Amino acid sequence: MIRTISVITVAFNSGMDIIPTVESVLAQDLTGIGLEYWVIDGASTDGTVDLARSYCRRMQERGIQYQVISEPDSGIYDAMNKGIRLAGGELIGFLNSGDWYEPGALQKVMETFARKQCGMMFGSVRIYKQNGSSFVKKARQRRFQTSRDWNHPAMFVKSSLYKKYPFPNQGIHDDYAFYLKMRTLPVKIVTTGKVLANFRMGGASNQKGIKKMCRRVYDRYRYCYRANGYSRWYFIECIITEAAKWLFG
Repeated sequence: MIRTISVITVAFNSGMDIIPTVESVLAQDLTGIGLEYWVIDGASTDGTVDLARSYCRRMQERGIQYQVISEPDSGIYDAMNKGIRLAGGELIGFLNSGDWYEPGALQKVMETFARKQCGMMFGSVRIYKQNGSSFVKKARQRRFQTSRDWNHPAMFVKSSLYKKYPFPNQGIHDDYAFYLKMRTLPVKIVTTGKVLANFRMGGASNQKGIKKMCRRVYDRYRYCYRANGYSRWYFIECIITEAAKWLFG
């Protein structure tokens, strides 16, 4: 039975946004869970590191193994790979700075892995738009694959898979490409409709602008779908996804 989990937060000049992220990990119910928490910072200069390190005592009191590392990196997936190499838990979950877990999320994750004996699971997320409104993005698996059914902040993976298949650091959708890769392998993937995490729009995957949108379409099509053997018809899905972000994001 899996009993240990590593949560990794990647941050760079996050400022106060990192507070709800760290607080949500600190508040998790740890019954039967060995939890380690890594904050991988890219040499921030705005006080992010000091804010993260201010939680050391409280984490220790909760029995959480807590480490904050701050040094230059070559981007978000390079930082994520660093966290993967350092992680000692049997499961790994990524919670980027500015996002936060729902109460009891990690307990639900451990129960799901124990019951389903899976290699990967992900749940639903609540997404907050920049105007303050929110909606739930449900976790689903369907024959016609689309990122509209998948949620990285609510995804947890056996660490052995992450360590064997680290992010290639070649596009801005490496996390989704990893999920698609897992679907091509004999890895059992399950979902839960329960909201496990909260996500704020406004990052690299949601920024507007024609050039940025075209870059995301290209990256998603080439490095996610085509790299994992999906049809050229998925180019249309990439365009539809970006159009939806433009209209409703």
